[in-house]
Amino acid sequence: MATKIYTKTGDKGKTGLFGGARVSKDDIRLEAYGTVDECNSFVGHLADHVEDKKTKDFLELIQNKLFVVGAILATDPDKPELKMAFDASIIEAVEKQIDEMQSELPPLANFILPSGHPTVSLCHIARTVSRRAERRAVSLSEHSAVDLDILILLNRLSDYFFVLGRYQGKILNVEEVIWKS
Repeated sequence: MATKIYTKTGDKGKTGLFGGARVSKDDIRLEAYGTVDECNSFVGHLADHVEDKKTKDFLELIQNKLFVVGAILATDPDKPELKMAFDASIIEAVEKQIDEMQSELPPLANFILPSGHPTVSLCHIARTVSRRAERRAVSLSEHSAVDLDILILLNRLSDYFFVLGRYQGKILNVEEVIWKS
């Protein structure tokens, strides 16, 4: 018989961290790793709309790293021996991708609206959700230790998705939508 997906252990508003501790479902730790998970889902949705293999592959790499970030944040802080290692080399890889894309884009002279094409809009959704994940992780860091490299990655990802949105617009030959005050 297949294992059931539901356990009923969370029916009273508590959930378990990796390592066994039970916490409220509105705990800031759950907000942090839940928002990272949400970001990961949007990155997957974005990858489903991107045509070029290089970008698709890099988005998959980001998803794998975000899964590790979520696992780290979901680990009981009283059980550090269970915490997965975080490979900070992803930060440099993200920065390299930003620099490569930006070198092919005209300088930004105006604020732009997050629109113009479904793929561009998805880049901006990923950007805003990664920014929210960063805010939730910063909130958690005020109460519990959070690896600085995780905060840096989440910050850098919002920059990456902004530039990716502009770059995808260029590839798709759509004009940026300029903000008009």
